[in-house]
Amino acid sequence: MTLYGWAAALVVAGVSYLALRWVAVPIVVGVLFFLVFAGLLAWLHRAGWIALLSLVPGVFVLVGVVQYAPELALETRGVRESVVVVADSAAETGGKNHRYTLRAEDGRVLDERLSYNGSGGPRVGDAFDVVRDPAGVVPMEQADQVDPSGRLGGAVAGLVVWTLMTPVAGWRGHVRRRQGRESSLLLSL
Repeated sequence: MTLYGWAAALVVAGVSYLALRWVAVPIVVGVLFFLVFAGLLAWLHRAGWIALLSLVPGVFVLVGVVQYAPELALETRGVRESVVVVADSAAETGGKNHRYTLRAEDGRVLDERLSYNGSGGPRVGDAFDVVRDPAGVVPMEQADQVDPSGRLGGAVAGLVVWTLMTPVAGWRGHVRRRQGRESSLLLSL
């Protein structure tokens, strides 16, 4: 069971690396693997609440392994450039979906736009560094937000919690089966 959790995380990280262009693919694969993990944990433990509890570290694992590959690609092969924001698409529409037009230090306008969803993002005239993929596979990000080691740390923390949960769940399920209390998988405490 513990090995399944670690193997699922590795498979999703591999899918994330192979499908850098398609963010939805590793997310869907990860959600399926992690729902199976939660189901196995509920079956092993003989209580549904442990499956719900396992979803919390599962989110850390999913976010970590899905975002690790693109950020690692940016860190290893990305090009760092100092830029200035010259236009914001949300300024015209008033929405919170920003697509920034950026100008490099040498005066050329970058073809790729920096995307930002929400409020409190950069404003026209702000200067900062970005990391962009020369192949154009991974979307550019602000340089201070590229942190593959942080993503990996979140994934490992979630995996450690999963690793600690499985023997406890297995022991409790073993005790419940020995006592003959297997009737309600979801409602038993």
